[in-house]
Amino acid sequence: MDHSEIIELLPAYADQELGIAETLAVQRHLDACPECRREYEAQAAFGKRIRKEAIYFNAPADLAARIGGALPQDKPRRPDRAKRWNFSWLQAGAAMATLLVAVWSVGLYVSLPSAQERMADEIISSHVRSLQADHLTDVASTDQHTVKPWFNGKLNFSPPVVDLAAQGFVLEGGRLDYLDGHPVAALIYRRQKHPINLYIWPAATKDAGPQVETGRGYHLVHWTADDMNYWAVSDVAENELLRFSGILRLATHQ
Repeated sequence: MDHSEIIELLPAYADQELGIAETLAVQRHLDACPECRREYEAQAAFGKRIRKEAIYFNAPADLAARIGGALPQDKPRRPDRAKRWNFSWLQAGAAMATLLVAVWSVGLYVSLPSAQERMADEIISSHVRSLQADHLTDVASTDQHTVKPWFNGKLNFSPPVVDLAAQGFVLEGGRLDYLDGHPVAALIYRRQKHPINLYIWPAATKDAGPQVETGRGYHLVHWTADDMNYWAVSDVAENELLRFSGILRLATHQ
């Protein structure tokens, strides 16, 4: 399938409506096409938020009784009065419909994911793909002096690579990845049987302390320091991931 065909299939892929052959074809294309991958992740995040946070309105219990009381009885009415009554109810119905559409639109806007939420979802998706495709590393090495030079010429920045084996977080290597439309460095550490993906790229904002998030069963810790963004994601316990980030922040500031 070409690029345009994949774009047309993304909504059905996000809703899990494709057959096995088409699903596999889309998955292979997404692994190789950052643009389609970003589009899919945006659609999936949007659908998830709509399903989770859509606004529903429950009518008051006495509404049926009040409507029934307002309806015309079996008494004869003059035609002109009936027309005026029907017209007023049509106006009220149109106004109510307009109000509901406006409220729904505001609720839909409020429920859209923030930039940070979209980034978290994109990072979790990247982490999951690296596990499913068995593609954690492009360069496999526990030696920081092997991993760090490997990025030379592949990125327009030099990511800090730190050996944390003595603290229980073993460096396994690194790879190139793409987030938010630009290349990033991904360093892979392991805590016992749990891989940790650490994504690093230049920051456009000032330094910020660690923040913790969760999603789809994974924990994330992200912070900004020395003009670099750091995002760590893993299924390791939250306190272990926080410990990892604390050790790394101290080591990169030495």
